[in-house]
Amino acid sequence: MTKEEVFNKVKDIIVDQLDVDADKIKEDTNFKEDLDLDSLDIFEVVDKLEDTYDIEIDTDTDVSTVSQLVDYVLKQIDAKNKKDAKDKNR
Repeated sequence: MTKEEVFNKVKDIIVDQLDVDADKIKEDTNFKEDLDLDSLDIFEVVDKLEDTYDIEIDTDTDVSTVSQLVDYVLKQIDAKNKKDAKDKNR
């Protein structure tokens, strides 16, 4: 899973779930300042990402930009893959 793939998925989810113009979403886009999203909006995005990638995202994590969310999701995917591989080898 590449950063670009996760970015595109995050972007798609924001567009689909929150009806945001895709052109507004860049890596440095701030959820609150640039997109005027509130915590409930962000929760919807997080919930969809958790379902999509079968990961858990800590809601206390300080993520304010698209890039920060993408990096966090990549870390969670990597951790899940390592755990799955370890469990498989048991």
